[in-house]
Amino acid sequence: MSTPAALLVALLATTVIVAVRYLLVSGALHWLTLRLRPGHVADLGAQIRREIGWSMSAAAIYGALGGLMLWAWHHLGATRIYTDWSAFPWWYAPLSLAVYLLVHDTWFYWTHRLLHRPALFRRYHAVHHAGRRPTAWTAMSFHPGESLVGAAILPALVFVVPVHVAVLGLVLTIMTVFGATNHLGWEIFPGRLVKGPVGRWVITASHHQRHHENYRCNYGLYFRHWDRWCGTDRGLSAALGEEKG
Repeated sequence: MSTPAALLVALLATTVIVAVRYLLVSGALHWLTLRLRPGHVADLGAQIRREIGWSMSAAAIYGALGGLMLWAWHHLGATRIYTDWSAFPWWYAPLSLAVYLLVHDTWFYWTHRLLHRPALFRRYHAVHHAGRRPTAWTAMSFHPGESLVGAAILPALVFVVPVHVAVLGLVLTIMTVFGATNHLGWEIFPGRLVKGPVGRWVITASHHQRHHENYRCNYGLYFRHWDRWCGTDRGLSAALGEEKG
């Protein structure tokens, strides 16, 4: 296969994968919402359709950057992705997972805060906040400009930090699950986790819901430490907190 053809196949394949992953995960959580929270999204049909539309454009951008990354790995050998577990000590795999999540979370926190500056918010981030309240479909509902910013960090990291292909897949899975569950508009995790030691440092819907209520707080993706260090942590949503008692 010629180089241009291989690149085109990589771009199309990863775009389809990202789109299908979004539809499956958000679709499953939407179904769960209908079952466990009857009426919760009954009046949000138009909003959900808009969110799916924006998310498909985001899938194309995330997929394109992911495709470039995979093409560079397979055809150029230019990335630090590896497949042999013995290439690094046993402890490196969990360490690389932590590094990728922490760097991604740092990138998300600071770019997210930047996108809440008035001019950038109106131009880009308002798309994500356009709905009356977040749903499982909101997770990837981004303006293309925001999608480019959000999608850039992981493909860039693979050129710098060695990562096993399975660990990279786990990072993408965690990103997808956090994005969808944090936007449910209801808390899927038990109260003892959300209000316990784990919940004090790990973000769930109760924490991110507060961001969609207030806008000027709770900017993190996975962890609460940047919000705590920078004074932007405003705790959990009162409405979702009451649900969990």
